[in-house]
Amino acid sequence: MSHVVESAASQRHRRNRRTAIILVVLVALLAGAFYYAASYFNRPSSPAASGCPTSDFTAGAAPAAITPAQITVNIYNATNRAGLAASTAKDIKARGFVIGQVTNDPLKKKIDGPAEVRFGPNGKAAADLVAKQVEGSKPTQDTRADATVDLVIGNGFKALVVAATPTATVAVPNPC
Repeated sequence: MSHVVESAASQRHRRNRRTAIILVVLVALLAGAFYYAASYFNRPSSPAASGCPTSDFTAGAAPAAITPAQITVNIYNATNRAGLAASTAKDIKARGFVIGQVTNDPLKKKIDGPAEVRFGPNGKAAADLVAKQVEGSKPTQDTRADATVDLVIGNGFKALVVAATPTATVAVPNPC
Protein backbone atom coordinates (compact mmCIF):
# COMPACT_ATOMS: atom_id res chain seq x y z
CA MET A 1 0.00 0.00 0.00
CA SER A 2 1.18 3.38 -0.80
CA HIS A 3 1.03 6.18 1.57
CA VAL A 4 0.99 9.82 0.39
CA VAL A 5 2.98 12.22 2.43
CA GLU A 6 1.92 15.88 2.35
CA SER A 7 4.39 18.65 2.49
CA ALA A 8 4.27 21.16 5.33
CA ALA A 9 3.37 23.96 2.92
CA SER A 10 0.35 22.03 1.67
CA GLN A 11 -0.85 21.37 5.23
CA ARG A 12 -0.45 25.03 6.16
CA HIS A 13 -2.42 26.11 3.06
CA ARG A 14 -5.34 23.76 3.91
CA ARG A 15 -5.36 24.95 7.56
CA ASN A 16 -5.39 28.62 6.50
CA ARG A 17 -8.29 28.00 4.09
CA ARG A 18 -10.29 26.19 6.80
CA THR A 19 -9.65 29.07 9.25
CA ALA A 20 -10.79 31.63 6.67
CA ILE A 21 -14.03 29.70 5.98
CA ILE A 22 -14.78 29.40 9.71
CA LEU A 23 -14.17 33.14 10.21
CA VAL A 24 -16.51 34.06 7.30
CA VAL A 25 -19.27 31.81 8.70
CA LEU A 26 -18.84 33.29 12.21
CA VAL A 27 -18.97 36.88 10.87
CA ALA A 28 -22.14 36.04 8.89
CA LEU A 29 -23.78 34.51 11.99
CA LEU A 30 -22.85 37.54 14.12
CA ALA A 31 -24.20 39.93 11.48
CA GLY A 32 -27.47 37.98 11.37
CA ALA A 33 -27.75 38.04 15.17
CA PHE A 34 -27.15 41.81 15.28
CA TYR A 35 -29.71 42.40 12.52
CA TYR A 36 -32.34 40.33 14.34
CA ALA A 37 -31.65 42.09 17.65
CA ALA A 38 -31.84 45.53 16.03
CA SER A 39 -35.15 44.75 14.31
CA TYR A 40 -36.52 43.29 17.55
CA PHE A 41 -35.68 46.36 19.62
CA ASN A 42 -36.68 48.89 16.94
CA ARG A 43 -40.19 47.58 16.30
CA PRO A 44 -43.13 49.33 18.03
CA SER A 45 -44.24 47.77 21.30
CA SER A 46 -47.89 47.52 20.19
CA PRO A 47 -49.76 47.86 16.89
CA ALA A 48 -51.66 50.88 18.27
CA ALA A 49 -48.38 52.73 18.82
CA SER A 50 -47.54 52.40 15.14
CA GLY A 51 -50.88 53.82 14.01
CA CYS A 52 -52.04 50.47 12.71
CA PRO A 53 -55.51 49.23 13.61
CA THR A 54 -55.45 46.45 16.20
CA SER A 55 -58.24 44.44 14.61
CA ASP A 56 -59.33 43.46 11.13
CA PHE A 57 -60.71 46.31 9.11
CA THR A 58 -63.47 46.33 6.52
CA ALA A 59 -62.58 47.13 2.94
CA GLY A 60 -64.16 50.40 1.82
CA ALA A 61 -65.40 51.39 5.26
CA ALA A 62 -64.75 54.87 6.50
CA PRO A 63 -63.15 55.01 9.89
CA ALA A 64 -65.37 56.45 12.62
CA ALA A 65 -68.04 57.55 10.14
CA ILE A 66 -71.09 59.41 11.39
CA THR A 67 -74.29 57.35 11.40
CA PRO A 68 -77.84 58.53 10.65
CA ALA A 69 -78.83 57.86 14.28
CA GLN A 70 -76.39 60.62 15.34
CA ILE A 71 -77.99 63.25 13.09
CA THR A 72 -81.02 65.39 13.92
CA VAL A 73 -82.72 66.56 10.72
CA ASN A 74 -85.33 69.31 10.51
CA ILE A 75 -87.54 68.81 7.45
CA TYR A 76 -88.89 72.00 5.90
CA ASN A 77 -91.24 72.37 2.94
CA ALA A 78 -90.46 75.29 0.59
CA THR A 79 -93.08 74.26 -1.99
CA ASN A 80 -96.85 74.66 -2.36
CA ARG A 81 -97.36 70.86 -2.08
CA ALA A 82 -99.14 70.17 1.21
CA GLY A 83 -97.80 67.34 3.39
CA LEU A 84 -94.51 67.00 1.51
CA ALA A 85 -92.39 67.68 4.59
CA ALA A 86 -94.33 65.12 6.67
CA SER A 87 -94.07 62.35 4.08
CA THR A 88 -90.38 63.06 3.51
CA ALA A 89 -89.78 63.08 7.28
CA LYS A 90 -91.36 59.63 7.51
CA ASP A 91 -88.99 58.34 4.80
CA ILE A 92 -85.94 60.01 6.38
CA LYS A 93 -86.86 58.54 9.78
CA ALA A 94 -87.12 55.08 8.20
CA ARG A 95 -83.48 55.50 7.13
CA GLY A 96 -82.43 55.91 10.76
CA PHE A 97 -82.20 59.68 11.10
CA VAL A 98 -83.56 61.54 14.13
CA ILE A 99 -86.32 63.92 13.08
CA GLY A 100 -86.51 67.40 14.62
CA GLN A 101 -89.03 69.94 13.34
CA VAL A 102 -91.34 69.20 10.41
CA THR A 103 -92.98 72.33 9.02
CA ASN A 104 -92.88 74.92 6.24
CA ASP A 105 -89.58 76.70 5.61
CA PRO A 106 -89.17 79.35 8.34
CA LEU A 107 -87.02 81.45 5.98
CA LYS A 108 -89.78 81.33 3.32
CA LYS A 109 -87.08 81.03 0.70
CA LYS A 110 -87.94 79.99 -2.87
CA ILE A 111 -85.94 76.88 -3.80
CA ASP A 112 -86.11 75.84 -7.44
CA GLY A 113 -83.82 72.82 -7.07
CA PRO A 114 -84.69 69.52 -5.41
CA ALA A 115 -83.50 70.53 -1.94
CA GLU A 116 -81.25 72.71 0.14
CA VAL A 117 -79.28 71.30 3.06
CA ARG A 118 -78.56 73.93 5.72
CA PHE A 119 -75.98 73.32 8.43
CA GLY A 120 -73.60 75.06 10.79
CA PRO A 121 -69.82 74.62 11.15
CA ASN A 122 -70.34 71.69 13.55
CA GLY A 123 -72.70 69.87 11.19
CA LYS A 124 -70.58 69.53 8.04
CA ALA A 125 -70.21 65.73 8.22
CA ALA A 126 -73.90 65.30 9.05
CA ALA A 127 -74.91 67.60 6.20
CA ASP A 128 -72.85 65.56 3.73
CA LEU A 129 -74.76 62.43 4.71
CA VAL A 130 -78.15 64.17 4.55
CA ALA A 131 -77.30 65.71 1.16
CA LYS A 132 -76.74 62.21 -0.24
CA GLN A 133 -80.41 61.44 0.45
CA VAL A 134 -81.64 63.92 -2.20
CA GLU A 135 -79.93 63.94 -5.56
CA GLY A 136 -79.02 67.45 -6.64
CA SER A 137 -79.39 68.98 -3.19
CA LYS A 138 -77.43 72.16 -2.53
CA PRO A 139 -75.45 72.45 0.73
CA THR A 140 -75.61 75.84 2.45
CA GLN A 141 -73.65 76.68 5.59
CA ASP A 142 -75.13 79.08 8.10
CA THR A 143 -74.08 80.32 11.54
CA ARG A 144 -75.93 77.88 13.85
CA ALA A 145 -73.90 76.58 16.77
CA ASP A 146 -75.30 73.05 16.98
CA ALA A 147 -74.87 70.10 14.62
CA THR A 148 -78.49 69.88 13.45
CA VAL A 149 -79.18 69.83 9.73
CA ASP A 150 -82.14 71.33 7.86
CA LEU A 151 -83.42 69.53 4.78
CA VAL A 152 -85.45 72.12 2.90
CA ILE A 153 -87.46 70.53 0.11
CA GLY A 154 -87.63 72.60 -3.06
CA ASN A 155 -89.84 72.69 -6.16
CA GLY A 156 -87.54 70.31 -8.07
CA PHE A 157 -87.96 67.54 -5.47
CA LYS A 158 -89.25 64.23 -6.81
CA ALA A 159 -88.16 61.63 -4.25
CA LEU A 160 -85.30 60.56 -2.04
CA VAL A 161 -82.55 58.55 -3.66
CA VAL A 162 -83.03 54.82 -3.52
CA ALA A 163 -81.73 53.59 -0.19
CA ALA A 164 -78.51 51.65 -0.59
CA THR A 165 -78.96 47.98 0.07
CA PRO A 166 -76.52 46.56 2.59
CA THR A 167 -73.73 44.75 0.83
CA ALA A 168 -71.60 42.01 2.23
CA THR A 169 -68.43 43.44 3.69
CA VAL A 170 -65.18 41.64 3.29
CA ALA A 171 -62.88 41.42 6.29
CA VAL A 172 -59.32 42.04 5.25
CA PRO A 173 -56.48 40.98 7.52
CA ASN A 174 -54.66 43.72 9.36
CA PRO A 175 -51.78 44.92 7.09
CA CYS A 176 -49.51 45.78 10.01
